[in-house]
Amino acid sequence: MTEISRLPGPVMELWEWQYQGACRDADDTLFFHPEGERGSTRRRRAEAAKAICNTCPVMLQCREQSLRVREPYGVWGGLSEDERAAILAKKTG
Repeated sequence: MTEISRLPGPVMELWEWQYQGACRDADDTLFFHPEGERGSTRRRRAEAAKAICNTCPVMLQCREQSLRVREPYGVWGGLSEDERAAILAKKTG
């Protein structure tokens, strides 16, 4: 029988904040660009996603998580892929 006392405890508190996200009821295609999307179309979509982020009570937790795990795609915590890449480059540079 497995010794369960050595197993990690519940970690719900590590991700429970996601239930409060303003994006939970939004169309997820707003936060992730389709293949080949460029220029002003991409910029307008990202700005619409960021507008939702700016109303979100857990925007900072989302942003911190996306930077910590180096989320490669989409708008997270009000930051686009390029904005996150720039922040991470400054931290490692």
